[in-house]
Amino acid sequence: MELKTPALSAPALRQIPVLMAGLVIALPVAIVLVTGLAEGGGAAWDHIRDTLLLRYLTGSLAVLALTAMLCLLMAVPAAWLVTMFRFPGRGLFEWLLVLPLAAPGYVLAYAWSDLAGVGGPLQSALRDATGWSARDYWFPDISSLPGLSFVLACTLYPYVYLTARAAFISQSVCTMEAARSLGASAGRTFWSVALPAARPAIAAGLALALMEAAADYGAAEFLGVPTLTFGIVRAWKSFGEPAAAARLAFVLLALILTFVIVERRLRGRAGSQQSSIRWRQIPRAALSGPAALGATALCTSLFALAFALPVGRLVWRSLEAGARSTRVWDALGNSVLLASAGAALAFILALIIALSIRAKGPLATFARIAASSGYAIPGAVLALGALAIIGWLPVTLSGITALAALAWVYAVRFTAAGTEPMAAALARAPVSIGQAAQSLGASPFRRTFAVDLPVAMSGAAAAALVLFVEALKELPATLMLRPFNWDTLSVRAYAYASDERLASAALPALLITLAGLLPVILLSWQMSRARPGGAA
Repeated sequence: MELKTPALSAPALRQIPVLMAGLVIALPVAIVLVTGLAEGGGAAWDHIRDTLLLRYLTGSLAVLALTAMLCLLMAVPAAWLVTMFRFPGRGLFEWLLVLPLAAPGYVLAYAWSDLAGVGGPLQSALRDATGWSARDYWFPDISSLPGLSFVLACTLYPYVYLTARAAFISQSVCTMEAARSLGASAGRTFWSVALPAARPAIAAGLALALMEAAADYGAAEFLGVPTLTFGIVRAWKSFGEPAAAARLAFVLLALILTFVIVERRLRGRAGSQQSSIRWRQIPRAALSGPAALGATALCTSLFALAFALPVGRLVWRSLEAGARSTRVWDALGNSVLLASAGAALAFILALIIALSIRAKGPLATFARIAASSGYAIPGAVLALGALAIIGWLPVTLSGITALAALAWVYAVRFTAAGTEPMAAALARAPVSIGQAAQSLGASPFRRTFAVDLPVAMSGAAAAALVLFVEALKELPATLMLRPFNWDTLSVRAYAYASDERLASAALPALLITLAGLLPVILLSWQMSRARPGGAA
């Protein structure tokens, strides 16, 4: 009797792409976990465990704690002021305060090190004004744990600013008017009504900022602060021990997972329910006198510290150095090529996952969780997973193999950044559109290509731009996987800065920042169109 293999049904066939997408993203993370648990790590791990692990762990925890505090102090008051009040310059600060998001942490570290160093313009101006020598005064040291936390807070506070501002915008005006009618001052309304209601959104933005801070390598390495990510790359580069690096990566993953669980527990079911179904706009309250001056001064200082001063210094140093180095322009071409490949792969994976989310199911949930996990994991950890897989294959880490591995790691790291805009576009589309297509006899595949795909593509332009810029900025994975003598802008800036050639590092660092400005400006423009009492 002949046995026939049953054919796969149409629903099963539709699940294959999302399953493959989820596996492509989850594989390097799973490999690192298995390697970290199964392999001993050898003498290098014993040395790291006995002499360095505590320094790495306490350094990471201290940086995260101080960065969190600085992000909250920078972002929440600024978001409240530009959302609820009118003061001189408010319209400009509404979008200027988001611009630091365009500059990676390592770029700001280079700029601030040059600005605040003994030979930099700040200390030189102080000595010229006072006649002191360098030994006659104390000046904050940027190459320290507080200095690293300050640099990371400058580039990451926009995550908290954006989520806090969106929460303030979407709160019901009626609720705040009720508090004011009961005699609450503006300050008490903020502390007792607006801030508790916005706490879940602020916590979500802070979680994103701290995951990025935990993943930082370039700024920590340049400023000489021992962190877990710094230790992972050092274990691979200096000790040549992928197993020891995998063990450190396992510790970092455990730290990130603990942090995410604690954040979710603290947030719990926090939220707010508005007692009125009517949402209406009201004019922002006008500030005058010292209050208006203070609001303008606060926003000006924040923008100057986080963006204007460091980026202005990069412009000045790049003009001093000139554009003579052809290596920078070669690196620009390499960066565009590699970031385009990584963004294209991430875009395809994000599109598959976003379309599957609309259909729901366990595989869609798995793929979305895998994408979110990939975003939360540092590039150095993902690079270790890719290295382990390449080691099992009959290939070497060179040429097209290394570039393909880098594009894969970029896609794993940033697919979530493309998934969410497209999933949000699909969520906004009325369910009745798909139901109408089904009632007209359209097959599931035809509904996907004729209805869901065009809707998802409405969020595709923003997603593609974000994916490209994020891939352009990635440093540790690029350092670990790039082919020999094949530089990107981030690698070239890192190499110049490591050799104390900050003037030469200024141009590639500035080009990375300029590439990130376009999506940030578009995001700022969209936020500026929202108004208090309206939909965020």
